[in-house]
Amino acid sequence: YGGMGLDFSYNIAVAEELGNIRCGGIPMAIGVQAGMATPALTRFGSHELKKQFLVPTIAGDFVACLGISEPGAGSDVANIKTTAVRKGNEYVINGGKMWITSGTQADWMCLLANTSEGPPHRNKSLICLPMNLPGIHVARKIDKLGMRSSDTAQIFFEDVRVPCKNLIGEEGKGFTYQMLQFQEERLWGVAIALTPLETIIQETIDYTRQREVFGQPVLHNQTVHYRLAELATEVELLRSLLHRAVALYVEGNDVTKFASMAKLKAGRLTREVTDSCLQFWGGMGFTSEVLVSRFYRDLRLMSIGGGTDETMLSIICKYMEILPRK
Repeated sequence: YGGMGLDFSYNIAVAEELGNIRCGGIPMAIGVQAGMATPALTRFGSHELKKQFLVPTIAGDFVACLGISEPGAGSDVANIKTTAVRKGNEYVINGGKMWITSGTQADWMCLLANTSEGPPHRNKSLICLPMNLPGIHVARKIDKLGMRSSDTAQIFFEDVRVPCKNLIGEEGKGFTYQMLQFQEERLWGVAIALTPLETIIQETIDYTRQREVFGQPVLHNQTVHYRLAELATEVELLRSLLHRAVALYVEGNDVTKFASMAKLKAGRLTREVTDSCLQFWGGMGFTSEVLVSRFYRDLRLMSIGGGTDETMLSIICKYMEILPRK
């Protein structure tokens, strides 16, 4: 279908390199295309669907988006309300999606919708939804704190009709497919954060070395150079966890726990690194002229998007068998 047929470790290598882009929005948009909207289609979609949607997406002729989150269901995926009711050989879709990356320009959406009544983990399906169909309304481009170069949309569906053959895999398996897709998304997210963190630390070293206060470089204060050493150590530990998880994933193992741990750590560490380094820039850090302030805004999403820190903690607790049962 136009891809190179390489294993997932190559996605991570690319993601680490994309971290050299001096903003968060562009790597994120590429990540949605390569590791969030397409894995389920690649793994479970029919040959016809792959020809129609995957081939042009891999070629770069189509922009894809992922339709999961809703105003009342972000990390709580099981609580989505959008429905796709089967009528004859079509699904009729009603509802809406929120915080959809690339949503204003997408050619198609990998949509998660409720296709039946019943248990919330077994009544959902993934559908390839062309975004030019009647009844699809892109309400607005959301004004965000960071990731401002990435368009993020609120979208409504009003009696949108799509052929039943656009179903990815089996009906009712959408939640399961999406959970598998989430693991690649979360590992990708960790990978694209590593290089920016290293860049911020290095730029902070360079700045504090030449910036003098009270007759000496800022860097010569022990509290500064010790802190930078601690942060660099944390980044290397995160890289090791990521690479371990990816190696296990490529071998076919379930890495949900490790991916969740890495995502949790990445979310917290991006906040810690950007906040600590911004402080060492003093007044310059509070301007829009330096990279550290941009990443302070852009990387704040890491603890929210693709599952909040709190959701990661719940998943980890579940795998440790210490999560209280309802």
